[in-house]
Amino acid sequence: MTQRLEQLICGKLKNLPTEPYLCWQKTWWSRGAFLELIEECEAMLRSSRFKKGQRLALLLPNSPVFFALSIAVWKMGGTVVPIDYRGGYVTIIKQLQHADVFAAVAWRGCSDTAPLISEDGIPCFITELDKAMEPMDGRPSTKESEDTAVIFYTSGTTGEPKAVPLSHDNLIGCIDACVAHISTMDEDDVVLNALPNFNAFGFICGSLMPLVTATPHVALPSFLPVESAMDAIKSAPVTIIPAVPTIISFIIGAVARGVRLPSSLKCIISGGDKLSDELRERCKKTLGVPILEGYGLTEASSVVSIAPGIDKIKEGTLGTLLPCVEAEIRSDGGEVLPAGGEGRLWVRGSSVTSCYYRNPELTAQRFVDGWFDTCDIASIDDEGYLSLVARTTDVIFVGGFKVYAGEVERALLEHPAVAEAAVIGVPRSISGEIVKAFILPKKGEKPTAKELLDSCREKLSYYKVPRIIEFVDKMPRSGIGEIIKRKLERD
Repeated sequence: MTQRLEQLICGKLKNLPTEPYLCWQKTWWSRGAFLELIEECEAMLRSSRFKKGQRLALLLPNSPVFFALSIAVWKMGGTVVPIDYRGGYVTIIKQLQHADVFAAVAWRGCSDTAPLISEDGIPCFITELDKAMEPMDGRPSTKESEDTAVIFYTSGTTGEPKAVPLSHDNLIGCIDACVAHISTMDEDDVVLNALPNFNAFGFICGSLMPLVTATPHVALPSFLPVESAMDAIKSAPVTIIPAVPTIISFIIGAVARGVRLPSSLKCIISGGDKLSDELRERCKKTLGVPILEGYGLTEASSVVSIAPGIDKIKEGTLGTLLPCVEAEIRSDGGEVLPAGGEGRLWVRGSSVTSCYYRNPELTAQRFVDGWFDTCDIASIDDEGYLSLVARTTDVIFVGGFKVYAGEVERALLEHPAVAEAAVIGVPRSISGEIVKAFILPKKGEKPTAKELLDSCREKLSYYKVPRIIEFVDKMPRSGIGEIIKRKLERD
């Protein structure tokens, strides 16, 4: 019989019910207290006539009720649809309608948006973040597979949002593989859960992993304000921090201002976006804790590879493949390349979904013979360590030559006055495309375009050097801090 998430989680909760399990607003909830909240949420869903195969949308920050509602939905045979409540109304309603949800549950931070959602035909209800809500009147919705645990909406850094359904098997396969692969978690660990749970990396590594393994964790609705987050890290005290580069930068800044990290901190798990060489060096010097870098994507339950333990970090790489994942590096013609070759990364395994939700056209493009095309350019060395070269959407064709945006960005970031860089291709009739760079200078610095171009000419082939430099005051970002290049192109 296939295992399900709610069975694993509730089984652990019933064992040792007085053990501390979830820290919320500096108060530790026991396993038994959290189990009570799950049961109250389940009773509410039964009274609301929520049925097997239906979907419930959650427009909530990380919180006890977010986790409890998710588990209660699974106990009822339903699917959870986490939605970025900070997104624009048009995007939110599109996703809710596409998912054909029974209802949406929001919090007071959505008090302006919730009535508009209800007016558009999706019942939307406000809940407190640590209590079960009253029964709600949902809407009829189609019944679909009870095997689907969660549907994420993701567009990465480019394109229109895609709906990714992940099954209980996908998620359990990923969690089991991560725990076995990293081999650093034990019964004395405390995990920080501060990444947004509408993102797969935050949901799976921040919430599900400690929930399934019964590891105590500290839930924060946001990492901001930074001082409050650092206080929570110290008071717990936290031993493992899943983070994106933006959060790592916040932590480094706080420590540089005199805030101390707890001596208990063992490691930071970095994902969601690339970690620059500069940030990695600053982390080693300022924090003194190892960073386990990884690579993943929502379609593969958020983790494909990660450093296999603190003592097996290979700098400049994104670790080795999880035991539940197979990968191939293929040429543009589909030929499987040998170790060290750069090409398109294809993956398959128990953690990889089989389709996009209600999108057969895109499914047919990206899922072929059991393999998934990540659309990323990567290489795997002879020791099995993965390196990401670029995303195919970040390949710029200049006069017949391939230019990887990441390579140009790294060259720009070596300039001491550059804080961030984002590179795109701009169409030109003669050359096909030219390279354009958006630059966010470091505070107090005013580099000139000529300085940056001269610096690039020392490091890059002539056709890779940007033709256009544009300075910006800030970079548009996704919910987990990725730079959204399509917004730079549009603006």
